[in-house]
Amino acid sequence: MTQVALVTGAAQGLGKAIAENLYKAGFAVVMTDANQDAVARSAAEIAPNGERMLALALDVLAKENFETALKQACENFGQVDALINNAAMTLTTPVMEITPEEFDRVTAVNQRGTFFGCQVFGQYFAGRGYGRIVNMASLAGQNGGAASGAHYGSSKGAILTMTKIFARNLAADGITVNAVAPGPMDLPSVRELVPADKLETIINEMIPVKELGSADFVADVVTKLASREASFVTGAAWDINGGIFMR
Repeated sequence: MTQVALVTGAAQGLGKAIAENLYKAGFAVVMTDANQDAVARSAAEIAPNGERMLALALDVLAKENFETALKQACENFGQVDALINNAAMTLTTPVMEITPEEFDRVTAVNQRGTFFGCQVFGQYFAGRGYGRIVNMASLAGQNGGAASGAHYGSSKGAILTMTKIFARNLAADGITVNAVAPGPMDLPSVRELVPADKLETIINEMIPVKELGSADFVADVVTKLASREASFVTGAAWDINGGIFMR
């Protein structure tokens, strides 16, 4: 039976790369994003014939959006087997300049959005006795961040803890919950956020392997964690950071 995976924040960047990797691995993919037009275009690029592909609007700020997307996915494909919580807001505002409104917005999208994704789909998976959840964390949540904002790093640190909480609560129901924590990726979004001279310094002076990470490799790790074969790994954080953070 074809496995079905739903990816949040899939219109571009890492989310799109994850959706494409899942699709190439044989999954039916539900690509979701707050920007419905953008995610529909990305879905059409990955699957021009529309086979094994569904594009939906999903704003992670609204719990009911997760419930609606789950219902639509099940109506279209019969079930959902994996959730990839990828949607995030990445800002680089200096720590002393972050306003209460900006802090709340970033943590709501990143932390709250991941929580309700885990909650809604975790309950659904528990009813089926099977499921895979992969939460996209970040190096910034482990080392305090070198280029990202304090609100972003804090929210990603919370996702690492949240992953363990849901993993422990859902393990007996046949559900695994893991996190992937990438370091600086070779993505347009990273190059837009970080000035070229600062990024060059990060590559040459902070990253031991002296290169940016591959979005395709991260996506491949996510796909493996979303597979049925990943039954013996849960509550783990998969570090992909070029050696910046070593346990």
